[in-house]
Amino acid sequence: MSKELHYNNPLVLQRADPYVYRHTDGYYYFTGSVPSYDCIELRRSETIQGLADAETFVVWRKHEEGEMSQHIWAPELHYLDGKWFIYFAASKKDDIWRLRPYVLECLGQDPLKDQWVERGMMQPADNDGKTFIDFSLDATVFEANGKRYMCWAEKTGGQFAASNLYLAEMESPTKLKTPQFMLTTPDYDWERIDFWVNEGPAVIKNNGKIYITFSASATGACYCMGLMEADENADLLDRNSWKKSRYPVCSTDEAKKIFGPGHNSFTVAEDGETPLCIYHARPYAEIEGDPLYDPNRHAMVMKVVFDEEGRPVFDFDNV
Repeated sequence: MSKELHYNNPLVLQRADPYVYRHTDGYYYFTGSVPSYDCIELRRSETIQGLADAETFVVWRKHEEGEMSQHIWAPELHYLDGKWFIYFAASKKDDIWRLRPYVLECLGQDPLKDQWVERGMMQPADNDGKTFIDFSLDATVFEANGKRYMCWAEKTGGQFAASNLYLAEMESPTKLKTPQFMLTTPDYDWERIDFWVNEGPAVIKNNGKIYITFSASATGACYCMGLMEADENADLLDRNSWKKSRYPVCSTDEAKKIFGPGHNSFTVAEDGETPLCIYHARPYAEIEGDPLYDPNRHAMVMKVVFDEEGRPVFDFDNV
């Protein structure tokens, strides 16, 4: 490593919704929302710290009009069935809050340089008339017990309705197999500050358990992370399989100037074992105008430890 990694300091400036994936080629791949919300970038490095200065590659740009012409948000890079895919949310210039999940597929094995093609909107399961019909974003993909799942956020009832997290099994990288299952809705006061929000899911596993972190409330200093957990062998589409944290598991630390931590992903350190949480936060609380258009949500890295019961602990003092 050319430079020492300092936890909970900005790693990649002005990249909200950071997603880091360590591939079998030994490289870390990074993407996130760019402040202009108009394209999808990728970068890679042999080390986490190297992502800070790695060359960026714009692999896709928004359309000038129509579908995918506004609010290009929260891209995630996944390697599924021997191919690269990017999942992201986008809306339309003439309907900017009509967010839907879309899919890109890479035609080669080098996601930075090979051609990407559009595979359209993520498709719901057959005869599912409820999924992706309203404000939908933040899709992530994970596997458990030989099945592949998608988890995403979706509002029902318009822009100012609650944003819930939903879960479904996938039939293919571009289509769901089962109808949506509502994983969590904003139940507690810390999930209802300014907006009622559950979004930004990310998955980490430990000791036979599967954990899904999520982000809650509006995108300013009140933004924070909650946690869902289930046995890895349970029926993940059964509400009784899941338990939700009563309080946030990660929130603003004014003393450390970490405001609104959330929308994270997970990877491992170069040792291949130490789990890392890649999240975004701002270095200040006061924001002029709409927080969505403040560019200074920086990608940061936190070391994750597990408590005596095996649950992940998100503590800014973990070093």
